[in-house]
Amino acid sequence: MRNTARWAATLGLTAVAVCGPLTGAAGAAPGTAPSALYAPSALVLTVGHGDSAVTATPERAVTLNCAPTPSGTHPAAVEACAELRGAGGDFDALTSGSDKPCTREYNPVVVTVDGVWRGKRVSYEHTFGNECVKNSYGTSVFTF
Repeated sequence: MRNTARWAATLGLTAVAVCGPLTGAAGAAPGTAPSALYAPSALVLTVGHGDSAVTATPERAVTLNCAPTPSGTHPAAVEACAELRGAGGDFDALTSGSDKPCTREYNPVVVTVDGVWRGKRVSYEHTFGNECVKNSYGTSVFTF
């Protein structure tokens, strides 16, 4: 009888030790979830003059991290992350956000984006007619 009680106590303590941390995490409020449980969003954006990324030399590059909090060398990281979240991470869905008229001068500017958005690989390239047109799209994302 003593062995049965000892065995039951050992089994009970082992179950609490192994499963205890799991029940605490499962019952936690969503706002108190560990910060390691997010899909990463880290991007490198480049800009250069030319018709395509193959022929253009990058003139400037910035980093943009949107998860867990907006950061990086992008000058408007908070606004850019908000715009990307609003577009579901689709760079083609970013539309002109400015009523400022741009000239029709053709001086091509190519923007590239490489990295990870919410855990999925992203590779994007777009050529704008000139710097003014680039700055009008996605008001903050491409303005760097």
